[in-house]
Amino acid sequence: MAVETDESGWEVDPDDEWGVAVITTVGRQLKLRREAAGMRAGDFGVAVGYGEDLVYKVEGGKRIPRQEYLDRADEVLGAGGLISAAWEDVKKVRYPKKVRELGKLEGKAVEIGLYECNIIAGLLQTPEHARALIEAAQPPYSPDDVDRMVAARLARRSVYERDPAPSMHFVLEEAPLRRQVGGTMVWRQQLERLLEVGRLHNVTLQVMPTNADAHPGLDGRIELLKFPDGTAVGRSDGAFNGRPITDPKHLRIVELRYGTIRAQALSPRESLAFIETLLGET
Repeated sequence: MAVETDESGWEVDPDDEWGVAVITTVGRQLKLRREAAGMRAGDFGVAVGYGEDLVYKVEGGKRIPRQEYLDRADEVLGAGGLISAAWEDVKKVRYPKKVRELGKLEGKAVEIGLYECNIIAGLLQTPEHARALIEAAQPPYSPDDVDRMVAARLARRSVYERDPAPSMHFVLEEAPLRRQVGGTMVWRQQLERLLEVGRLHNVTLQVMPTNADAHPGLDGRIELLKFPDGTAVGRSDGAFNGRPITDPKHLRIVELRYGTIRAQALSPRESLAFIETLLGET
């Protein structure tokens, strides 16, 4: 078997206490099982198809193993599915803490409102578009980090599969829609994805044309999440230092900003027609 020298896994965020605890426990169990089987790390690495250095990092809780690593380890050590089962815990901490927290909130919300001024919202991005955006960062992320961030962004799309479905409202600026991120084909696929999502019964998608008057979103992103118990959390780049806020008085300000933006944007029907026109220009 060819050994993959690439480190197939993700770095553990040292500030993520729960993530560190989970990965440390899984790594310790892997090491105990390997030693009980009388296998050295190098031999085990060859057997599972990964480098010895990765084996040490996973067992030391320094690296988050991917599912295929755990499955191969389970087979080599004859664990009868017990090692593979660890993936249920590992997959919950494989994404950065902030992304997990955002995904958890989105997973509970009955209403999601989002205005984006510089990019297409993460919940609307195709895998290829997301990858192109992340790879454009400077300084650049490592290939493993890019994979991890793309996977984390796509995992949030599970919100579309919820039953009952949340009410979702998006307002996007015209300029990011025209930017051919990733090339013409990736750009076209992204526009087609917007049309697909924008036609869902629980989604409202609006476009803010560049020739519109000044509006409250010119200083950044706005997000509003509302929950079944009547509580809410909001965030606006241009208010309260961009921090998430829950105080009703502050939320009213964020809601006013977002409502004004929605009122100035194209209607949902006009917005879908606008995106179709962009597609027709290619």
